[in-house]
Amino acid sequence: MRETQIIEQLRNMAAVGPKAGTILQGIGDDCAILRPESSEDLVFTTDFTLEGRHFTLDTHSPADIGHKALARSLSDLAAMGAKPVFCLVSLAVPSDLAEKFVPQFYKGLMALAGTYGVALAGGDLSKFDKVLVDVMCCGSVPQGKALLRSAAKPGDRIYVTGELGASALGLRTKRGKAWSRHKHPLPRIAQGLALRKLGIRCAMDLSDGLSLDLNRLCLESDIGADLKCRLPTARGATLNDALHGGEDYELLFTAPPRKHIPALLDTIRITEIGLATTPREHRVYIDGEALLPEGFDHFA
Repeated sequence: MRETQIIEQLRNMAAVGPKAGTILQGIGDDCAILRPESSEDLVFTTDFTLEGRHFTLDTHSPADIGHKALARSLSDLAAMGAKPVFCLVSLAVPSDLAEKFVPQFYKGLMALAGTYGVALAGGDLSKFDKVLVDVMCCGSVPQGKALLRSAAKPGDRIYVTGELGASALGLRTKRGKAWSRHKHPLPRIAQGLALRKLGIRCAMDLSDGLSLDLNRLCLESDIGADLKCRLPTARGATLNDALHGGEDYELLFTAPPRKHIPALLDTIRITEIGLATTPREHRVYIDGEALLPEGFDHFA
């Protein structure tokens, strides 16, 4: 199958997928054309999903890879309290895989896109000796209302959505609900939108592990953090999984002490896990002991 035939397949898939009213021109031209509302801020994110790093071809189907690639970028939009608008997808595959791999990859990606109303507006397709994916997503928020890592204050309460450690458990055991959670993460879009409407100003997603990601939030906000060891840990997972395991894609956020935070946001449990403090020698402590940032770091 030639590249032009594959692109025509993708154009047809995008045509029956979600539509974004602000997209004037999608697949087929040199660029997509977006016309945003005058009262909006646009937020953009991009994430690699790489063979041998985020998946292997013997454990993840093409549809699994498409789902995960989009979910990773959508999770960033959720952390900003943004409504997804469109995505651009760049995909490189070995030539002997292309004919079967590409349609199944986009089938998985478009299924998730349909769930969150994300339009596929374009991208790139290339040949390479491994599967490489880069997904760029655009979202919208009312002007000045995006949730930021830098907006936490000493005295804020620290919260997380859902459970921690499920993805690390799934990667280790490769079975059960935890394995499904690892392969098919669900970005917390509804929860991010709900937090913004509650007036929350500080959030981020948990992609590299709580210990590392919370440290990043503390650095951006110039705060410290005291955690409780009773974290909302997934069944079967360890405290180490909850603290340092990556790819949970839950939301980490802070709120002023008098702000009422509901126990559930759209069926997902919310748990208070600690307190923001003034910065000390170590940024994060758990039950009085320094918690070093041991989550996943690409260049550590």
